[in-house]
Order: sequence, then structure tokens, then C-alpha cells
Amino acid sequence: MVSSLIQRDERFLTILDRLSSKSVEEYYNPYKLFEWPDTLPEDMWWMSPELTTTHGTPAAERLGPERLHALSRQESINFYSLNVHGIRELLIEVTRRIHTAGFETPSQFFHHFIGEENEHMWFFAEFCLRYGGKIYRQPGGVAADIPRSPVESLLVFSRILIFEELVDHFNSRMALDDRLHDTIRAINRIHHQDESRHIAFGRELVAALHADVRRNAGERELDDISDYLKRYMTFSFESLYNPQVYRDAGIDKPQELRRELLAGPARAEFEASVFRKTAKYLRKTGIIR
Repeated sequence: MVSSLIQRDERFLTILDRLSSKSVEEYYNPYKLFEWPDTLPEDMWWMSPELTTTHGTPAAERLGPERLHALSRQESINFYSLNVHGIRELLIEVTRRIHTAGFETPSQFFHHFIGEENEHMWFFAEFCLRYGGKIYRQPGGVAADIPRSPVESLLVFSRILIFEELVDHFNSRMALDDRLHDTIRAINRIHHQDESRHIAFGRELVAALHADVRRNAGERELDDISDYLKRYMTFSFESLYNPQVYRDAGIDKPQELRRELLAGPARAEFEASVFRKTAKYLRKTGIIR
């Protein structure tokens, strides 16, 4: 439940009104907005090379340009597949809370959030199915295990925020990358436009939920929350390293490549860059200790 204080918080109400107005002003019809060419060129990047999992590693030197282009195609499909799964999960959790006790104030924005995220899920799935012929399976692990406790809503909305900030790191860069096809740039640009509002809202809501939990929780419980979210950040990042992607890109011994990349020094730098803003926010608010 959201603190009763947030229902009367003028700053939060002002932010909600501003974000809701922007959702209305910037509304678009995704079913008419995008142009879907029959095929996309295979001899170009489908994901910014700096965002691929082999960038800056010895593996990239071994693979060569043709294989790296193939890998960028599959990593692109995997990235949008992760969006489909992540959006489905967050829609379930937000829908469970809309117009329920404690969430009266943010419910107005939840309507915009649910509508926009449903449309995001559609165009990401459309890209995967048109150009990849499939949606990669949802990875198992910590994502399937949300502890049932008084801190459930804090964990849910913290996870949504972590997921959105990870995705937006990619979106904001690929939207501006002229090495990518116009269709790829367009879906990243539009998603970044909407996610900037969702992230602003998410940060305010997570801070309020954490303040509520902190009033009643002991040090052990706060440490458990911190540890859980750190594990979730690691899980989310490692879901980018999909051995099925490597196999589909024609790479031998995909599991070995995944282990090599996760153990390599480039991985830590990549993860730090992806979660730089997120980690700074979570530490500043004391959610991650």
C-alpha cells in the first residue's frame, strides 16, 4: 500500500498531473505509426555494436564482421523479446493494484501506463515475429520469485523501475545511432519517449513505498530488500547473455561463450554503464545499502 502521505503530497500530485498531461499530448497510434519493410538488411547492425555482449572482448575479435552482424540481429530479437516478457509481467502487477486501497492517487497515471505499455509490447512482439520469426523464451530465475510480504509492492515497483531503466539505456542510444535501420531507430525512439515518463513516475513511487517500509522494517529486512534487488539487477543484466542467441547466430559452443563473456573484465564495465543512473538513484534513496 502507498503511504497515506503520498495521497496528500502536493509535489507528487503535481508530477502525476504533468506526466498524465504529457501522455495525452504525446499520444500516438502505434498501429499506424510504424513502417514495417518486408525485410531488414542483414549486412548491417541491428543493435549498436557497443551494446552487444561481445563488444570489447577477445570473442569479438575471433568472430569477425559477418558473424558479429549475425549476432547483432539475434541479440536485437532477444532484447525486444525481453521487453515483451518484462512488459507482460509489469502489466499484471500494475493491473492488480489499480484502483485499490492505497493506490488511489497514482491510479490515474496507471491508466496511461497500462495503455502505453500494452502498445509497447505489441510493437516489440511485431518486430520479433516479423524479422526474427520468434520471441525468445523468458529466462527463469529470480524474476519468477517475488517474496510475499509487506514489502511486496516495493519489490514489484523497484523491479519495474530497474527493468525500465535497463531498457531505456539501450533505447536512448539506439534511437540516435545512424548505423541502424530507420525502423529500428524509430521503435527505440518512441519507446524512449514514453519510458522517460514512466521512469520519472516510477522513481517517485518507489521512493514513497520505500519510505513507508523503512518506518516499520528492521535492519535485517532492509538488508534483505537491498540484497534481493541487487540480485535482480544482476539477473536482468545477465538475461542479455542468451546462449540460444549465440547458437542462432551460428556460434559454436554457445554455453562456453556465455561463461567466457560473463567472467570477462568487459562484463563488469558494461553492467556498470547500463545501471549507472539506476544504481546511483537506489543508493541515494537508501534502497540499496
